[in-house]
Amino acid sequence: MKLSWHRTAIAALIALAPLTAAAAPAEVGTPPIAWQSVGTLSPAAGYAENIGVAGLVQGTFGDCIIVGGGANFPAGGPLTGRAKVTYPDVYVLRATTAGLTETDHAQMPYPVGYGVSVTTPDGVLYFGGSTDETGARAVTRFTAPNGKLRTETRPALPFALQNGVAAYDKGTVYLGGGKQDGTLSKKFYTYDVKTGMLSSLPDFPGEPREQSVAEFLGGRLYVFSGGANVAYTDGYAYDPKTRAWTEIKGPNVDGTPVSLLGVRSVRLNADEMLVVGGFNHEIYNWAVSNLSTLQGEEKYAEPRRRVVPLTEHLS
Repeated sequence: MKLSWHRTAIAALIALAPLTAAAAPAEVGTPPIAWQSVGTLSPAAGYAENIGVAGLVQGTFGDCIIVGGGANFPAGGPLTGRAKVTYPDVYVLRATTAGLTETDHAQMPYPVGYGVSVTTPDGVLYFGGSTDETGARAVTRFTAPNGKLRTETRPALPFALQNGVAAYDKGTVYLGGGKQDGTLSKKFYTYDVKTGMLSSLPDFPGEPREQSVAEFLGGRLYVFSGGANVAYTDGYAYDPKTRAWTEIKGPNVDGTPVSLLGVRSVRLNADEMLVVGGFNHEIYNWAVSNLSTLQGEEKYAEPRRRVVPLTEHLS
């Protein structure tokens, strides 16, 4: 496969053309993308406004968008010492000529955030991602018939999952990475959508990481970037036919490597994905390095100025 990177200030288009093997990305032009504000989510239960969250549940079902959960600091940022809140609220949105109309707003039985979402023909599957012990291992299928949210609890995962990746192809979800039982993991699996059976794949060959981006394109699972103590700029492809991983050159813009740590992706078709957002990897690496080397009073500052893990609190 040949990978092509199209880049705007906040978006990149990844396109694959048929080749005999995974190849390095090629630089091409900038796609025309028109951005439009289409509305704001209603406040979570018990709050007066919705200030935005990270780590969302997200996906589509028919003509509906299912989105919700996530976390933020409603009483101030992490350096103030205030608590981070993860929400159980999930919304259903439908496109109209005026923008997005909210057709339902419901609560899960526990908070959901930083799990793994994947859209399938039968609904949005959400794996793990909760501050609740049960929710951290849960598998939930979201649907929205007639714009009303419905949930189905599937058999749980044998491990808690946070900040991993997933991609769907032909009845199978490819799932893994992130934190599994609280530890960064190289473990990957297939999940049979019909039976719920989880089967192990060969371990991911790169460094263990979280907040990578993945899609199934051109017959292969592609996994890019992610971060741990550094923001990675590499890429890997998994071929289900050979059950083998191949390292590929990561994304670059004008010859400069870029990280896709923390981006959101949309699979446009069998060969293309759009990624939006993410971190500046140079700033990320600088910040992590400096936070890990604090000494004396800086390291033991009062709670309102305490140092917090970057990947946990600034995403």
